[in-house]
Amino acid sequence: MLDTQATKTPPSLLYMVKQVELVVRSHLDELVRPSGITALQYTALTVLERHDGLSAAQLARDSFVTAQSIADLVRSLENRELVRRERNPRNRRELLILLTDAGRELLARHEEPVRELEERMVRELTAHQTEQFRQALSRAWHALS
Repeated sequence: MLDTQATKTPPSLLYMVKQVELVVRSHLDELVRPSGITALQYTALTVLERHDGLSAAQLARDSFVTAQSIADLVRSLENRELVRRERNPRNRRELLILLTDAGRELLARHEEPVRELEERMVRELTAHQTEQFRQALSRAWHALS
């Protein structure tokens, strides 16, 4: 009789990456829900924290959402006064999206719980393995970008 465990092929890396993405998003949604935002909105706010004053198209790309859905996402964040839009002084036709003080405060409130979630994700890895994981993910992203 064949040992079915020995003959099973491991799941693809793409499948495993998607599993990690979905479980992270689920946990992140739970963390930010009390603030009235979603994981996708939180991600957009963190993008603006690192690179304030982005166009909607650039924010969509950096936040992993479609250009069509970024308009609703930004409108919702703007209604909550977490972001604001201003005309780009170099291109008056373009609106830039900026993080407000309220948006920065919301991110600060979630900084520790989000850091703990990340630590939980890699707690069985050594510091060296965690850095290798970070580098491997970065290289994988660059290879496909």
